[in-house]
Amino acid sequence: MQWYLKVLKNYVGFSGRARRKEYWMFTLFSVIISLVLSLVENMIGLTQVLTGIYSLAVLLPSLGVLVRRLHDTGRSGWWFLIAFIPLVGAIILLVFACQDSKEDNQYGPNPKTDANAFV
Repeated sequence: MQWYLKVLKNYVGFSGRARRKEYWMFTLFSVIISLVLSLVENMIGLTQVLTGIYSLAVLLPSLGVLVRRLHDTGRSGWWFLIAFIPLVGAIILLVFACQDSKEDNQYGPNPKTDANAFV
C-alpha cells in the first residue's frame, strides 16, 4: 500500500524515475479499487458513477507514474503517446513497463540503488 500512496503523494511529478515495483503496485491497487467500486455500484444499482470519479481522481497520478517509469527505462515521457495507436501501442507500453531499470541516466540516479527507495 505504501507504493500506492507514494504515487498519490507525487501525483503531478513527471520528473524523476519510478521502479517497476512502484509502477506495478500502483497499477495493482488501482485495479483492485476499481473492481471493488464496480461491485459496489452493481449492488447499489449505480451506473459507473464511483468508478468514473475514481478514474478521474487517479488520471494524473497514473500518467505521472507511467512517465517516470518510462524515464527509468531510459525513454522520454512522451513515449506514452504511443498508447493512442490501437492495440500495438498498448503492447509496446506494456513491454517498456516490464523492462528493468537502466543505470543512471539524464532523468536521475537508478532508484534501485537509491538508499531512500522502499525495499
